[in-house]
Amino acid sequence: MSLPTTAALRVGLFSFIIIGLVSLVFHATKDKIAANKRQALLSQLQAVLPVTDYDNNLANDVMQQGIYTIYRARKAGKPVAAVIRTYTTQGYNGKIELLIAIHITGKIMGVRVLSHQETPGLGDKIELKKSDWILTFTHKSLHKDKLSQWRVKRDGGLFDQFTGATITPRAIVNQVKTTGLFFLQHQQTIFQ
Repeated sequence: MSLPTTAALRVGLFSFIIIGLVSLVFHATKDKIAANKRQALLSQLQAVLPVTDYDNNLANDVMQQGIYTIYRARKAGKPVAAVIRTYTTQGYNGKIELLIAIHITGKIMGVRVLSHQETPGLGDKIELKKSDWILTFTHKSLHKDKLSQWRVKRDGGLFDQFTGATITPRAIVNQVKTTGLFFLQHQQTIFQ
């Protein structure tokens, strides 16, 4: 055999072995990875909606509608709430991903920021580990007589903004309100 043929065979054999090892590792770990992802999702959902409020498998009772991923909470087969994963691009530094739990009565049960790129020390106060600001949404109502309050204080509303960072809280307040109104308008479709 010539030298180029031998080198090509060695490279081919080496590639075959590496692909086999990667495939073996993938198949050996895929169930564990899936279980870890599922547990992370359940932890996120339970951060905004206590497990005692529903009895269905929240992670499996899910639908997609536009920018909304909707996890439907039921108790004894009846609709209780929805946990909605959404985002806004109106933040100071772009996309902010949110998880919003809304009771069927229109009351916000919890909000968490899942990811963002807001300015450290200013806009990042939307994170629970940096500030409890995100908790101010809990128990707020989305009914018509309360909608005028769904603005930051600078705009005449109920929600605080941060010194030097009004854009970020404004974006989140607007998205929580928009998502909540979407939920209230589409409840029947969501829970079919």
